[in-house]
Amino acid sequence: MLAVTGATGQLGRLVIDELLKVVPAAQIVAAVRNVNKAADLAAKGVQVRHADYDAPETLLSAFAGVDKLLLISSSEIGKRAPQHKAAIDAAKAAGVSLLAYTSLLHADTSPLMLAEEHLFTEAYIKQSGIPAVILRNGWYNENYTVSVASAIEHGAVFGCANDGKLATASRADFAAAAAKVLTQPEQAGKVYELAGDEAFTLSQFADYISAASGKTVVYNNLSESEFIALLEQVGLPAPVAVMLANSESGAAIGGLFDNSKQLSALIGRPTTTIQQSINEAL
Repeated sequence: MLAVTGATGQLGRLVIDELLKVVPAAQIVAAVRNVNKAADLAAKGVQVRHADYDAPETLLSAFAGVDKLLLISSSEIGKRAPQHKAAIDAAKAAGVSLLAYTSLLHADTSPLMLAEEHLFTEAYIKQSGIPAVILRNGWYNENYTVSVASAIEHGAVFGCANDGKLATASRADFAAAAAKVLTQPEQAGKVYELAGDEAFTLSQFADYISAASGKTVVYNNLSESEFIALLEQVGLPAPVAVMLANSESGAAIGGLFDNSKQLSALIGRPTTTIQQSINEAL
């Protein structure tokens, strides 16, 4: 039996979709905080179980009988360490034979502040003794294409990544990779550095939007502090603004670049380009 945590999230739903192509629905567990949000998955025959990172007593029953578990990193930055620890402890107690974890690209050397909680989780998984495979995910195309409409409206893309290369891929690409490691043999002990085949700078991103939309869009590179102020101005909470700006500054020095093409090799096809995702966003 295969289980996916955070199964009603954007990545989790896509992983379930991929698994349903090759695994009987009854052999898939959607571990979710709110079971009501998973009614559509239950209708497909997927087992929906209550699993709340903040309520450890729910996790052991959610993982009962599970052979392979995909632990999708919590969305609650700052709370990930204790939440992931609870999930790993429950997985061990439930006798899970393979734990897959969605970490961060080059987490062990990453300049991004996000790496800290991922490194804690990787270390705790190793300490637990559970056979594991680590999926070090790069950035999603969607992290950038969500701003396409705004960029066209204002004629500009804003950031602080300078000319750093971003090797992104679509969320669906990363979901396909997660499904692969859950359904292929001999994955324990592997660490995958997952990123898009083709990298781009934010200046190129602006050019791609211009080409796709017919509207002139330029890239305005700001200092990290200026970008934080801009993000707060548009309504993002200060901690989120700091995290996003820090990630862009990390990208400026290579923190979101990788050219090993391990993602496309794992999923058996080229990754989705940022141009393709821009066209879909439009």
